[in-house]
Amino acid sequence: MTGKVVGFVLQTARRGARHGIWMTETTHPALGRRSLLKSIGAGTTGLALSAAASAQRLPGPSAIDTGSVVDGKVVFPPWRGEADAPSAPTPAPLPPEQRVGFAIVGLGRLALEEILPAFAESGKARPVALVSGSPEKMAAVARQYGIAPESCYSYADFDRIRDNKAVQAVYVVLPNGLHREFVERAAAAGKHVLCEKPFAVSSAEARSMVAACARAGVRLMVAYRIQYQPHNLRVRKFVQEKTFGRLVGFSAANVQTTHPTAAQQWRHKKALAGGGALPDIGLYCLNTARFITGQEPVEVYAHTYSPPGDARYAEVEETVNFTLRFPSGLVAQCLCSYGAREDKWQRLELENASIDMPSAYEYQGQRLVIGQRQGDSKAQNELVLAPKNQFAAELDHLAECITTGSTPRTPGEEGLRDQVLMEAIYKSAATGLPVKVG
Repeated sequence: MTGKVVGFVLQTARRGARHGIWMTETTHPALGRRSLLKSIGAGTTGLALSAAASAQRLPGPSAIDTGSVVDGKVVFPPWRGEADAPSAPTPAPLPPEQRVGFAIVGLGRLALEEILPAFAESGKARPVALVSGSPEKMAAVARQYGIAPESCYSYADFDRIRDNKAVQAVYVVLPNGLHREFVERAAAAGKHVLCEKPFAVSSAEARSMVAACARAGVRLMVAYRIQYQPHNLRVRKFVQEKTFGRLVGFSAANVQTTHPTAAQQWRHKKALAGGGALPDIGLYCLNTARFITGQEPVEVYAHTYSPPGDARYAEVEETVNFTLRFPSGLVAQCLCSYGAREDKWQRLELENASIDMPSAYEYQGQRLVIGQRQGDSKAQNELVLAPKNQFAAELDHLAECITTGSTPRTPGEEGLRDQVLMEAIYKSAATGLPVKVG
């Protein structure tokens, strides 16, 4: 007897239950398709009753499956064995009306591709206002994120944000040369401030911004996302606790390319950028070296290079090599450039291990590989950490500081310190001599 498989979905009218039944359509003369369907139809009621009876015999869910509510949060007891990593805590975002409202100033690539989407992973912050010089773009983004038209501001009428009670903080995501103006205007409007890095285009500007926020009594935080990233936080812990002994060497590179026709882009204009590769991407190497070591450099030495005749580097540098000497004797070797294929790594040499981070400064995809002795052999073990959105972590940290009245981990003074160090790096490159820093 030959045949083919035919799928049937039968639905009982009384319960709306669905039963998937697979039968064989046969060419046997004694059982045609009509007889087969009649037979199945007659058995449907029996199937439904049988399913209902089975359901009554099923055990109820356990406490491990249902969890419980503790202090307003759903908590589940452990269910994995000791050999497996435990599950992360269940997300417990605040209700929307309790979250800190942010205004996003500047709707460029970073704001649209990273920052605004990050609010979906934030548990303490929400976007409530936009500021842009493009009414058409701002209207489109406002519709996407449910932001009211009356909470959309031009740069000219930004100061009206003072009257918007939903806005508690302002996130400045503008070209570097515009940071000071909008940080100080936000402070004057009584709003707390999160400012993208680099903080300013000079140490003098940075001091003015810190002072303005202090006078206004608002919190000021610099968006050093690496200091909120799990892999870099873990490596800092290793170094501070001497898990693998003393830190002997630190090296890092942050390089990428820019398009040959990008000479008019703001990153290549000194007034808007403050410099080239150093403040844009070299700052990651500089700030992370300070963050991980827990030390402040006492001397810098640097060299810069730009291809002759390239319009992109008429005002700013392409490449900077720099070293940082720390009080412990540690020397950090750093490279940043707009002239090499994208690569964003750092490596630590310790007494009893090496740590490789091949994607240390990426927005996502960080890795942490530890090389060390294992018995009579060498081993390379990757420590796998749960990913976390760096921008959401920043937003939540400032939101918590605003709510609790605490000081941000990366305050304006942190940005000021980096500005002083970058000025010393440029001075060293210009003179060809090491520069001591206090």
